[in-house]
Amino acid sequence: MLKSVVITGLFIFSFSNVAAADEVEVKYKTFYSHVRKLDNEDTQALQFAFGFKHVTSGKLCTINSARISTEKVQLPLTISPEQRFTVQSEKALSLANAFVVIDFKEPSNQCDISVQLETKPEYLKTNYTFEELRFIYQQYEAFFNEMGSFLSFMMPTVKGLTFQFSDKNLNESSRTGELVKEGLLILDDEWFERRKGLKLNTAPLRITALASK
Repeated sequence: MLKSVVITGLFIFSFSNVAAADEVEVKYKTFYSHVRKLDNEDTQALQFAFGFKHVTSGKLCTINSARISTEKVQLPLTISPEQRFTVQSEKALSLANAFVVIDFKEPSNQCDISVQLETKPEYLKTNYTFEELRFIYQQYEAFFNEMGSFLSFMMPTVKGLTFQFSDKNLNESSRTGELVKEGLLILDDEWFERRKGLKLNTAPLRITALASK
């Protein structure tokens, strides 16, 4: 079964309540131990986007604000319209015993971590050459191959790319003939065998791996 991959299960977070009931702090080291896995040329196009799913509704909890906190500095994090954020890979912050402080609209004990592996924003555009798409494909392959060296029973195999658009009701044909259905465009291995480029009408929200166990 092919599916777009959201990484879960590799991350264990320990929340500590701080001043307000809807605010938590997480050790930066917890994030750093994972984001640093992308600090190499083989995965330079990828990032982890962090969010928190409501345990009842399944929707992402609303984040009022998030910041990296140390004794000396407070570094605000940008929250996307989708209620996710990214964390930079900085060894200095880990050594400084920094925390990521997250202020939720909902009670924090109703929000569980959701981690998504996706392309960085600079790889989201309307026109792609085949070489550019193959590069993104190979970035996901490299990540799963590396993780599979010790978690092979969990790691899927990359079988293509999934383009997700902001409009979940989007149904249209790309300028190169690919069909976007309900906000998704899937390019599988059969498509990649044609070695062609891609021209979209709208830049995607994200690109993730199409994978199978």
